[in-house]
Amino acid sequence: MRLPMSPTDSMFLLGESRDHPMHVGGLLLFQSPEGKDASDLKSMFAEALAREEPAGPLWRKRPTRSLFTLGQWAWEDDPRFSIDYHVRFNALPSPGTMDDLWELVSRLHASLLDRTRPLWEMHLIEGLADGRYALYVKIHHAVADGVGAMRLLRRALSTDPGRTDMPAPWAVADAQSSSRSVMGTAIGFPGAAVRAATGAVNDAVNVVSEAVALVPALVGTVDRALHNRGGSLSLGAPNTILNRKISGSRRFAARSWPIERLRMAAKAADATLNDVVLELSGGALRAYLSEHDALPEDSLVAMVPVSLRQSRSSSGNEIGILMCTLGTQCVDPVERLARVRGSMIEGKHAMNSMSKLGRLATSAVGVAPLAVGVLTGNRALPRPPFNVIVSNVPGPDAPLYWNGARVDALYPLSVPVDGQALNITCTSTDDEIAFGLTACGRTVPDLVWLLDRFDEELEALESALGVRVEVDDEESGEDDAGND
Repeated sequence: MRLPMSPTDSMFLLGESRDHPMHVGGLLLFQSPEGKDASDLKSMFAEALAREEPAGPLWRKRPTRSLFTLGQWAWEDDPRFSIDYHVRFNALPSPGTMDDLWELVSRLHASLLDRTRPLWEMHLIEGLADGRYALYVKIHHAVADGVGAMRLLRRALSTDPGRTDMPAPWAVADAQSSSRSVMGTAIGFPGAAVRAATGAVNDAVNVVSEAVALVPALVGTVDRALHNRGGSLSLGAPNTILNRKISGSRRFAARSWPIERLRMAAKAADATLNDVVLELSGGALRAYLSEHDALPEDSLVAMVPVSLRQSRSSSGNEIGILMCTLGTQCVDPVERLARVRGSMIEGKHAMNSMSKLGRLATSAVGVAPLAVGVLTGNRALPRPPFNVIVSNVPGPDAPLYWNGARVDALYPLSVPVDGQALNITCTSTDDEIAFGLTACGRTVPDLVWLLDRFDEELEALESALGVRVEVDDEESGEDDAGND
């Protein structure tokens, strides 16, 4: 049975080319249970694969386009589905270093998915000298948004270290839910904003009275952009070396910090954790651009997906897109944080005064240039609508396990596109927050150097705020590298 594909989903297929892969990914590092090692973990995955546990519909559907679909993209169940094709074993050269792991993952993330099959792969990676075992997953943006993919991975995990009857990640029961329910909850990656935009337009067409009521919200959004105030639209993002056409080369780098360090800085500045994430991004990018003699006079602008739920008890996912000034013109990190905080407060206040549909519609206006850039190769845009995407995806506050193996790290990989050569995505697990940087390898070749600037910026912010934090020598620095 062929299921019609939404226009939003088909856009990610239409906009894909060899230089513009449209998949997201996640990398998990597992620590073996006590008394076992990485070879035991490999055996557990191999046994799960040999059991041929049935994969859910999300994992079995492939894209198709023919006369029977009137030339439009649709979904169909793959009649020759083979789990062995999608789940693959890889080994690092012995002794495998983190640099070797990042080199492999960078290469895997650069290659296109086969459109004649379901659009996902899982790579089980052995050989790390520290005894850990890695799982890299990539899934096409047409199938699920980045955070939707990360949530699927989390559903395959448990907070119970003693549980040993867990299914393979590709066979979790929750994967039986429709892709639409997964994608409907996904935020934080480029496609989420486009999905929100499509939903807002469709709702506005169907509900005339609401559509009329959107006019003041849209007018206000444009007015705030013209006066450089917070909101969903930016008209003042400067051109930078990050906003160029990209190649198919990919580079990935990641690092984790204790989340308590960021929380303490946020508390000292009466800011939010997300404000601190944005300030660190602004400070690191300021240093990076200064090093390349390419720092513009105007502040860089980040596109930031945010939750706009009024309370924890409210149902549904009320997501908006805000444009945030990163304060890259400021030398002082505390002043930069104040600029970020003010921009986010203004934007949230404006959005909270709108209806849910108004929030979606104004977010659609702000992100529309990204969709145009994806489909036109960025040829139709005179200047970038924003300079970088920065998203922070809260994770569980307890350790996660798969059949007793603890997840040491969960790193997100995203989608650079023309005009947006760098993506910064954070996700938290247990007591740490991980920054995953995905970039075009030719446009932004030195991501490890950029990660070092995040480290320096956090220390500078703590010092300026008078926050005293004892830093463990092994706290950071081991989980970072990249590859062309």
